[in-house]
Order: sequence, then C-alpha cells, then structure tokens
Amino acid sequence: MFSRMSITKSTGCFSDNVNRLREALDKAEAVVVGAGAGLSTSAGFTYSGDRFRRYFADFEKKYGFHDMYTGGFYPYSSPEEHWAYWSRYITVNRYTDAPKPVYKLLFDLVREKDYFVITTNVDHCFQKAGFDKRRLFYTQGDYGLFQCSEPCCKETFDNEDAIRQMMKRQKDMRIPSELLPTCPHCGKPMTMNLRSDGRFVEDAGWHRAAERYENFLQTRKNGRILFFELGVGYNTPVIIKYPFWRMIAQNKAAVYACINYGEAVCPTEIEKQSICIDCDIGEALEDLR
Repeated sequence: MFSRMSITKSTGCFSDNVNRLREALDKAEAVVVGAGAGLSTSAGFTYSGDRFRRYFADFEKKYGFHDMYTGGFYPYSSPEEHWAYWSRYITVNRYTDAPKPVYKLLFDLVREKDYFVITTNVDHCFQKAGFDKRRLFYTQGDYGLFQCSEPCCKETFDNEDAIRQMMKRQKDMRIPSELLPTCPHCGKPMTMNLRSDGRFVEDAGWHRAAERYENFLQTRKNGRILFFELGVGYNTPVIIKYPFWRMIAQNKAAVYACINYGEAVCPTEIEKQSICIDCDIGEALEDLR
C-alpha cells in the first residue's frame, strides 16, 4: 500500500505538534499504544556507555564487546559463564526500575482512556508503571520468563527466583553449576523466552493477549482511534508500524501520532491524519502532560 518513496519526515513546530497531539488524545475514543525500544531508551534503559560498563566491565575487558546486546549473543566457553552474563542482564533490565519515569508519564496520559498496548519491548516496564496487564500484548517475549531450549512444550516459566540466586552466588564471571536452569519436563537446558528464531514459545498467555488485542481493534475499528507510536524503528516494522499505517488509511476518523528521535515519519498517503514529532519521547510526554 505504501511505497518507500512516499515517506514524509517530521515537519512543523514542536509546540504546535504537541498541541495537536494533546487535542487528538483528548478527542480519542480509544488509544492504541505501539511501543518499541526507543521508549525504554528514553526511560534510561541504555545498553551501552556508562550503564553498560557499570555492570559488565569485567566482560568487556575479557571479550572486547562494548554493549549489552552484543554480549547477549556471545559464544561463552561454558553455560555457567553464559548465565552469569544473562543473570546480570536480566536483573538490570527487568528487575530494576527504569532510571527515568517515562512509562509513568505515559500511563498518566492514557489511564483514563480506553487503551491497549502492543509492544516489542521485553523489559516489563508497562506493568511496573501501573498499566493493566490485560491491556498489554508483549509480542516478542519477556526477560522474566524461561522456556525449554528444545522446546518440548508450549510453556514458559517465571525466572525471578532463579535469576536472583544466580546474581547472589556468581563469582569470577560464573554461576555454580547447580544453578543452571533445566526444563522440568525433559531436563534439557532452559533459555530465555525471547523471539530470535523459530523456537520461540508462544504460550497460552501470549495467545490470550493476542486475542484481546485483535478484539480491541475489531470492536473499535471505525471510531476515533489514536494510534500512538513511541520509539518504533525498522527492525520489526511489520508488528506495529506498518499495521498502524494500514489501519489509519482505512479509517479517516483515526489519527496516527509518532514520537521518535530521528525516525518520526509517516507515508504521504496518511500525512493529513498524522502527527510526527522528532524528539526525545520523555520530553514530548512531559510537555503533553
């Protein structure tokens, strides 16, 4: 439907666009929030720089990578070292609060609205900020869940207790062997419930959330909907960005709002229904409030 040649970047005065977005939010009968990695980055969940070195200086010195994401794919020499790294990674990005209250700002803006959230983020920040978990669809998994590496079953398993033990007892970049997580059904190693290949487990909870999201869209598809996209890039645009654009084109009463530092764009086909703001998400949400 949309060609790459028809993309329009953010234009207009920042304050005017914020005022337009505030008006669209006030008038909206429903709000669909689509959130990507840029939202958590704005909240302070950065994966490189000082925050990376604060928690992973020893791994950086030994292996030479300079960000958490790269370290997550490194072929460590043992599972004990692999889980020493990942237990830190999960602790600081799932079981630690975000440094900045950006998610709380967003919740304050939509809490009284008829809202639903679809996100590719896996850090659980929405629920920690107060969002109703029945109005959330985590499409790509959750740092707080294990799954069988095979997988032998369509189940996921809460990992908080296991991760906290790994953090407490790791030494010299390794965890004790007895803490290595294994599947309770087949005994094979556990892995993270993160979508990286065809082995990602979509458990019963995932399917219930997908069904609630589709039902929300279908029952409100002809109304005044604000599709509120925050920090979504082009790694997986088919999950949030492209569907939002398509639904906007099909509903002339809907509004598309995109806040994204450096990537606030829309197709010219829906430009008149769009508000694109190129700035830090937290700054824009603070101004909205």
